[in-house]
Amino acid sequence: MTRLFLLEDDEALAEALAWALEKNDFAVTRAATLAETRKLLAGGEFALLVLDVGLPDGSGFGLCRELRAAGSAVPILFLTAADEEVSIIRGLDGGGDDYMTKPFQLGELCSRLRALLRRAGGAAAPQTLCSGGLVIDLPGCRVTRGGRTLELTAAEYRLLCLLVRHAGQTLTRRAILDELWDGTGDFVDDNTLSVYVRRLRSKVEEDPGAPRHLLTVRGFGYRWEGEA
Repeated sequence: MTRLFLLEDDEALAEALAWALEKNDFAVTRAATLAETRKLLAGGEFALLVLDVGLPDGSGFGLCRELRAAGSAVPILFLTAADEEVSIIRGLDGGGDDYMTKPFQLGELCSRLRALLRRAGGAAAPQTLCSGGLVIDLPGCRVTRGGRTLELTAAEYRLLCLLVRHAGQTLTRRAILDELWDGTGDFVDDNTLSVYVRRLRSKVEEDPGAPRHLLTVRGFGYRWEGEA
């Protein structure tokens, strides 16, 4: 997992954001003040920094300038409610790499973070996932088996990626619904999820009637087993 540092003084937002980021393969360390942040940054290395701007003991802009003056090249993304053009210019000219305003979409935030990692040449999230004879090309949103591309819908692809990323773990139906719901109408209810699981099995399993990879855990949910 990619180590990410989150500086956010809104405790409820920080907790929710850390949970969501960890679901997207980021290992999150949190702080609510500049003083706490300086101590934690001195004691460890991070691949990314996500900084709020308005803080109880100063500004994220100031911390960014400190880090750049000290020679740090770690990618920095500002995440703040300050959406005035002057604030954006100040953040980017002060050494920040990207700037997002609240409210924001989690998917866009994760995409921007991965883009920062790629540009920095750091330990970005893997570009491919290989499991159960499948090769998932993440940038291309394409799944192949034995060199043949599988025709998956967007919902089936998201479900497959979620299960493969958590291979060996049983994901509850509710956790899957919560993770994949994006407001587009997909996964409206429990029955819809069952339909997508059946369709996905028909495409990724050699024998959908006796699945070896996409397994049902009765009374709980589903589990992906890469090696059966």
